[in-house]
Amino acid sequence: MTRVPVILLILLLSVTISAQSIDKVEAVIGDEIVLTSEIESQYLQYLSQGGEKSPAIRCEIVEDLLFQKLLLNQAKLDSVTISNDEVEQEIAKRLTYFERQLGSIEKVEDYFNKSVVDIELELKKAIKDQFQAQRMQSQITSNIKVTPAEVKDVFLSLNKNDIPIIPTQVEIAQIVIKPEISEEQKDKIRGKLNNFRERVYKGEDFKVLATLYSDDPSATKGGELGFVNRGDLVPEFERAAFRLKEGEISEVVASEFGFHIVQLIERRGEQINVRHILIKAKANATASRAAQLKADEIIKEINSEAITFDDAVVKYSDDDSKKNGGLLLNPNTMSTMHTLNDMSASLKLKVQSLEVGDISSPAIIQLADESAAYRILKLNKKVELHTANLVNDFTIIKDFAVNAKKQEVLLKWINKTISKTFIKLNKGIASCDFKNNWIK
Repeated sequence: MTRVPVILLILLLSVTISAQSIDKVEAVIGDEIVLTSEIESQYLQYLSQGGEKSPAIRCEIVEDLLFQKLLLNQAKLDSVTISNDEVEQEIAKRLTYFERQLGSIEKVEDYFNKSVVDIELELKKAIKDQFQAQRMQSQITSNIKVTPAEVKDVFLSLNKNDIPIIPTQVEIAQIVIKPEISEEQKDKIRGKLNNFRERVYKGEDFKVLATLYSDDPSATKGGELGFVNRGDLVPEFERAAFRLKEGEISEVVASEFGFHIVQLIERRGEQINVRHILIKAKANATASRAAQLKADEIIKEINSEAITFDDAVVKYSDDDSKKNGGLLLNPNTMSTMHTLNDMSASLKLKVQSLEVGDISSPAIIQLADESAAYRILKLNKKVELHTANLVNDFTIIKDFAVNAKKQEVLLKWINKTISKTFIKLNKGIASCDFKNNWIK
């Protein structure tokens, strides 16, 4: 039986619970309501992640939902708006995630026993509410800043047990060797896409061709990406897309993902909605073997001191990280420092075997376009697990101070807003020992 990711399971549980007759209104916050199903689905998520049954945890979940509804109610009073484009883009991202996890859009429909249209409708309200609440909270705390003196004061005020423990961090550089796609292969792909382009201009439907032939997940939507802003797309694709007139189809465009043809559906200022057909260039076995041999030769050059690792990055690496000395950026922080938990299992395993200055043997990796390449790693720096200090961890302590100040501001806002908002709680949840005065 296919193992379903927790996020899918929780969505299914939420939908199932809300459809049951036991669902009822547990609280009213202004014009917003908290349903039994919302509480139960979040509690089930907590349990599914290994938590033990606890009335106190259920009450924490209830209070967080009350807070979210208070934010949402105020957002609507303050006319905090979320565009349909933002919601549609998020729906598309989530559906793409579901599709990748389950294998196809048909399997998503089968799993949830709903059509894509029905799933989208259910997601639409939830996402819009979530975005409005998040934007309201952001507005409340957006101007929060701390001075260096405040950071120091916060740090010195912490009890010894409250000072954060900083996990082991590492800085890694890489050399990436990609198998070469032959010009013959590239020409065949260009020819195929040019043929599609001609067929559309002769009357065939671009959407149908994208559905049948595109290698992109957007194929399930006829190749349509939805509205995106300038800067959201890879540069080559974006340049071609923004030059088009409505209905026009681009020449063949090469990007890091493969080869595309793009059709402009609509443009609104600096936003465009396009559809495309992507064909990925797949290296053959000969090219893959050649890439492996090249990586082995680079290792020999470095070990014999014929070239330094840094120079080999510039000379040989096929990855954009070569512009930054081959350094891998942490996608969560955009820093060059990574904790082991930030890494994929395979990268973590490789890094754990290295000492500072060590260079790994070449390992096969999967790139963004799902093609394979060979990667050589070097461990540049390692900072062992330690208690945070102002000298080495000022940025982390500053973030801690900012978050503490935001919590103070939010607490004041909650108490002030509760006092002027209609709130009614059912007897069952009113017995909770809340942090804030929800019961008037």
